Amino acid sequence: MAKKVRSWAGLDVHSAKVVACVVDAESGEMSVHRLPGDTAKVVAFCAGLPGPTRVAYEAGPTGFGLARALVAAGVECVIAAPGKIERPAQDRVKTDQRDAERLVRLLMIGALHAVRLPGVEEEALRDLVRAREDLRGDLMRARNRLGKLLLRYDVRYEGTWDRWTARHRAWLSKVELAERGAQATPLDYLGAIDALTIRREQLETTIGELAQPRPGPRTSPASGACAGSTH
Repeated sequence: MAKKVRSWAGLDVHSAKVVACVVDAESGEMSVHRLPGDTAKVVAFCAGLPGPTRVAYEAGPTGFGLARALVAAGVECVIAAPGKIERPAQDRVKTDQRDAERLVRLLMIGALHAVRLPGVEEEALRDLVRAREDLRGDLMRARNRLGKLLLRYDVRYEGTWDRWTARHRAWLSKVELAERGAQATPLDYLGAIDALTIRREQLETTIGELAQPRPGPRTSPASGACAGSTH
């Protein structure tokens, strides 16, 4: 049977500060505490509350390190999906304290949609994938800048379906504009595109390697024979 929660806490988490709204289940008292953003200090505060304790905060840019630290300290933690938190339509005043209070009230009635806590390796792989997507956006913008520049000088590539292939890259390297200053610009853009392309390939290689399933423990012939024995 699950232990009855004594302390409920809603945390409004920011990089430099955390606002904690705590409800004592026995007395019904609600208190607000302003904490530094340091994870260790937030965990120490939550672990010091009369237990058992259940805490909630919104998933956000600070990641999942706080949740892991709370769980390791014996504090139950719910990571709430921000887009599914009920917010009254007429409530237009948003403050850290009100957000923390809303979190703790929804936590107490089980109205929060929890986000699964990923493992450390999984979160690292997610960060790599995000980096790749950011890089793809940078590469697209760099290519567009070069394409628009050449268009202003009425320089056009004859191919239609093979843009940004090796053939197109070779053509770009031979483009010469009349003005020296103008010629320096496409060379700079092209260098940026090449660098971004290399970075994208490196990231994709790393992601592919990390996404491969790890080989399981090998079973020795002796152990296999023992497992299949009927004696």
